[in-house]
Formats: sequence, C-alpha cells, structure tokens
Amino acid sequence: MGIPSGIGKLDRERMTAILRATQHTISIAEVAKILGVSNTNASKILARWAAKGWIARIKEGLYIPVPLESTTADIPLEDPWVIAEKIYHPCYIGGWSAAEHWGLTEQIFRTIVLFTTKKLKNHSPEIRTTHFLIHTVSPQAMFGFKVLWRGQTKVSVSDPSRTILDFLVNPAFGGGIRSVVDMFKNYLKSEYKNIPLLIDYAARLNNGAVFKRLGFLLEQNASTEMEAMELCRSKLTAGKVKLDPALNADKLITRWRLWVPEDWEK
Repeated sequence: MGIPSGIGKLDRERMTAILRATQHTISIAEVAKILGVSNTNASKILARWAAKGWIARIKEGLYIPVPLESTTADIPLEDPWVIAEKIYHPCYIGGWSAAEHWGLTEQIFRTIVLFTTKKLKNHSPEIRTTHFLIHTVSPQAMFGFKVLWRGQTKVSVSDPSRTILDFLVNPAFGGGIRSVVDMFKNYLKSEYKNIPLLIDYAARLNNGAVFKRLGFLLEQNASTEMEAMELCRSKLTAGKVKLDPALNADKLITRWRLWVPEDWEK
C-alpha cells in the first residue's frame, strides 16, 4: 500500500514500518511494539494520523489503513471477516454468511452473521458501511467450525452441519424458515451432508427446540432418514415450540410438539 501525501519524513518512515508489519488492521499495541514507544504515545500517533485521514478508526484503539487513491477516510472494510475476528475474538462466521461460503445458497446477504462469546450491548453494529448481526453464545457452544486463512489471519467459519444447526436454533440466522428450508435441502443434496454429525452437534448443544425442528424438516424433506427421525423423537423435550418464532403458527404437529403455519403440514 502507498503512503498518503502530505506526510513528513518521520511519519512516512513510521507508517511504512507499520504497514509492512501488520495485516488489515493497526492496533495501539502493534504500533507501540513496532516503533518502540509507549502505548500512550502510540495512541497519540494513531489519533493524529486518523485526524489527517491517513488511517480510519473502526473501534477504540483499532484502525485500518486508508488507500492512497482514496479521496475520503470513510472507506469500506477490505475484508470484514478479518475485522470481525480482530474485534470479536473468540468468534466464528455463521448463519447465512457461512451458508454462502459453503455454497448452500445463491442468495446474496449483505449483513454478516457472527457468533461470539463476548457480551455486547449492540448486536447489530455497522462498521465502515458493513452491517453485522451478532449473537452471543456460551464457550461450550464454540464447536463445529473450520479455520480458514484470510491473508495472515485465521478466521473461523461454521462447518456446513453447524451452520444448519444454528438455523435450527433460530431460523432468523438463515433469513427465516423458508430460506432455511431451501438451504437444508441443498445441504441434504451436497457433499457436506452428514446427518449423524448434525445430530451429534444438536446433542452437544442440548437445545430441545432443535430436535423438534430437525425431526419435522427431515420428515418433510428426507423421509427415508428413519433412524435420524427416531433419534430426534427420543430427544424431544416436553414443551412446544414454533417452527419459526417470527411466523404465526396455528397448527400443532403433536408428534413433534411443534407449532407450524397451517400451510406447512403435508
């Protein structure tokens, strides 16, 4: 990346060193280590550069470089997945964002779905024009993902089975149950289909609603998976849940203890 014009020799040398040693983001701690200065001085340097539009702040103490050709510091994120990892670690990309990655949907979703163990006040932040939908999970729920390299940064994304599991926990992560069903059908037809793994994940998560939704969807879309459906029945909890909490549901499927819209029962 080039160095912005209107920058003095010392700042030019400093910024060159920082850009060579960092990837995608620049933190106070990194600047302090690279330049051999205190965190306080590093913070002041970054704040000054941001005020001049040479870098852009994405959160307290974390910045991104501004390309030389940019006429504004209000730039989009180069790689939102990397930024998410930097800000919300430990976390993983999931929901419809993971479904897009694995080819389970052709829909284009502009919001990135993220799962993290961090407790947040804002679960739908906008960072440099990129929108995120963030869900907090327990540390015990951090399983079932693959690690990808994005440049020199490791980013976790839910594997196809965990992606489907998260849809069954809350269909909103897949854009609603109708979209989830389409992705579930694609999963069943794909090389990633692994019903035993999906059931194992569901058991590890210990969420009763998942088995009710999974059993019903298997019955409707994979009726030959008798063993899997029996396993789901054996895991049913006493309560009744909606197929999709966002939809009106006036028909109770007693065998699955599941409320569904009238037109969903075959």
